[in-house]
Amino acid sequence: MKAYIDTSVLVAYYCPEPLSERAETFLLAQKEPAISLLTEVEFFSAVSRKVREKTIEKKDAGKIIAKFISHLDGCHYICLPVERRHFQLARDWISIFQFALRTLDALHLAIGSSEGRTIVTSDPGLFKFAKALTIDTLFIAA
Repeated sequence: MKAYIDTSVLVAYYCPEPLSERAETFLLAQKEPAISLLTEVEFFSAVSRKVREKTIEKKDAGKIIAKFISHLDGCHYICLPVERRHFQLARDWISIFQFALRTLDALHLAIGSSEGRTIVTSDPGLFKFAKALTIDTLFIAA
């Protein structure tokens, strides 16, 4: 499987959560998992939110971010570019007016599916929309 890893799975892999063990098992079994620049930004945002909500300490967040960056630098992930065609596809899906598809979710689906990747998520909403749009998707639950 050529996987596009959603931010929800990455956060569970790097941060202690009920899903962490399943995320780790899945990610370590993948050859060339893909993320995007959008995933990177969302990951930093999610870690920042955990610090603000006091679910992790700032020093631990720094270690999490450093590990993630080392994985990026070490080519642990293929980083897919976010292109104009992805925005156009996301826009087209949103303009169907049948789904409460959020902007960033539509972009993730467009990026991953355009590159022939299976979307791997632990986000029930993203999974639901991917299935409704007949996008190849794998749901990982705790």
